[in-house]
Amino acid sequence: MNENKKFQSSNAITISFAHFAHDIYTAFLAPMLPLLIQKLGISLSMAALLDVARKLPALFNPFIGILADKIRVRYFVIFTPLITGIAMSFLGLAPSYSILLILLFVVGISSAIFHVPSPVMIKQISANKTGLGMSYYMLGGEIARTLGPLLITAAISLWGLEGSYRVMLLAFISTIFLYNKLKDVQVNKDFHKKTKEFTPKDTLKKLIPFFILISGFVLFRSAMKSALTLYLPTFLTNNGKTLWIAGIALSILQFSGAVGTFLAGSISDKIGRKYTLLITAIANPILMWLFIILNDTFMIPLLILIGFFLFASGPVLLALVQDTDSEHPAFINSIYMTINFIISSLMVFLVGFLGDKIGLISTYKICAILSIGSIPFILLLPKKDIKIV
Repeated sequence: MNENKKFQSSNAITISFAHFAHDIYTAFLAPMLPLLIQKLGISLSMAALLDVARKLPALFNPFIGILADKIRVRYFVIFTPLITGIAMSFLGLAPSYSILLILLFVVGISSAIFHVPSPVMIKQISANKTGLGMSYYMLGGEIARTLGPLLITAAISLWGLEGSYRVMLLAFISTIFLYNKLKDVQVNKDFHKKTKEFTPKDTLKKLIPFFILISGFVLFRSAMKSALTLYLPTFLTNNGKTLWIAGIALSILQFSGAVGTFLAGSISDKIGRKYTLLITAIANPILMWLFIILNDTFMIPLLILIGFFLFASGPVLLALVQDTDSEHPAFINSIYMTINFIISSLMVFLVGFLGDKIGLISTYKICAILSIGSIPFILLLPKKDIKIV
């Protein structure tokens, strides 16, 4: 279907910007956590539940996927950055823990509506360069997570925690831009081919072995990713670093991750998804262990290396999921997103719970060891694309 098309770089850049405009706001939570913990007197376990609330709407991803396979969804991509931006901008004003939970649940709904169809749109405009397309897409998200901590830290420095809501103005500007760029673009017309009746149950049954392997990989690496993203500012401030240093450290990690995501997709197009994932799975636990031991001396170089390999698997996994030869790409992507969000939510809570009980340093060590468990699942992945017929 796509082999006779050219890679649509302009549309890929626009959708990547939409990813950036959305995820720059979700990146606020980690650097705000130390201040929210102090303001509301919450524990790390309660802080973990905030991220769980944000990810809970992922349970609805399969229904969103079915919907996305039947209707045109470009307006999802246009307007969800605005919804997410408004809700995240009000976190600093939240007067109670329960209001924080509600705001983050709204963010989770908006995030699910954005993230299910957008990778499929990238698939449609990528021709036979799915890995490259996913690299464009993930680059937008990783740059957002690079600049997000700096943006919210600067806003808090200027206006205080409760005055940081002013950054929502950028969400309005981004949505106006996206509307003008995407309102007439028909990137998802292939969703609507009526080649056969849509049977999500049959599609899912044939992909169960594949998703079991993906789930195993995600399970054993999610604890490490949660520890090194959501809890990194808290880990560093607990060890004597200032909020600014913690925010900069997170941005360095995310910027390096942006480089990794941009290169990994193209690399996987050349050497294969399986081998690219294997390289990242071997490098990650080694680098995290070195970070724990040598944090004070080599923090910046290690964060650069960790970010590169930690986030490199993102576009490769998305490309692997989209490589499944199916007439229902949004539904398949929704299953992957559901698995990813549910597992990461559980791991976020587990890391927070362990952080309360045994401290973040010991928790980081456990996370590094657990990540080794992802390697066997990669070795069991098939080398060729899975066809759904």
